[in-house]
Amino acid sequence: MRAAGGAGSRKIRDVMEPSATFEEVEIPLPEPIHGLDHLSGVLGIPEWWPTGERIAVVFAHGGGSNLDDPLLTALANALAERSFLTLRFNFPFAEAGKRSSSDSPVALERAYRAALNILGRDPTALPARLIVGGMGLGGRVAAGLVADRLQADGLFLLGFPLHPQDKPEKSDPEVLFRTTAPTLFVQGTRDRRCDPTALRQALRRVGAPIELHDVVDADASFKVPRKSGRTRDEIHAEVFGVLSSWIARRLD
Repeated sequence: MRAAGGAGSRKIRDVMEPSATFEEVEIPLPEPIHGLDHLSGVLGIPEWWPTGERIAVVFAHGGGSNLDDPLLTALANALAERSFLTLRFNFPFAEAGKRSSSDSPVALERAYRAALNILGRDPTALPARLIVGGMGLGGRVAAGLVADRLQADGLFLLGFPLHPQDKPEKSDPEVLFRTTAPTLFVQGTRDRRCDPTALRQALRRVGAPIELHDVVDADASFKVPRKSGRTRDEIHAEVFGVLSSWIARRLD
């Protein structure tokens, strides 16, 4: 493990920790996948953990990315610096160096559960509250776990893949109908895997509390065209503001 250098009370949630630590961890798999017996992860640990509210936020990456996705890294780091324990991790296909997901839904869910188990490696420092989610495929996997009764205080979905690219008529929202946790959707308006009209129609049938935020000009990876006049850092800051505010409201 390598330290490279945050969760706490509501009173200091907007104050950066004097020294959050980021630790590389190995996540054991219950059985090998692609010949691998573990996955890589990065824990963001606040200086005063496990005091305070002990809130953990877990991030899973998309189907063509890995744990170093720029947006997920920025979000995890910013939350860690504001008193949240954070965890981002690789799915098996990414750990094996594959360029896109070749893992079955069962393998993906097992990997996510294995990552969650890392949070309990020290029984004296277990999180008291848990927020789960991810980007693209990672968000869909997290939604499936919550639908399967994973106890979570909130679910966040960044660029939820509602349907195959440019095929809203093949939307697959079933997992959303079975989700019980309060859920945040953050969607790019140019996301070709999540038609805005199809998503809003699907959300009418979701029983859990829902919030939806549109990121103007962003695609499924939250990239924007140069002509938009917006930088990557500005997009990341927008998504962070939405996510952190939503988490605060969920825990009040």
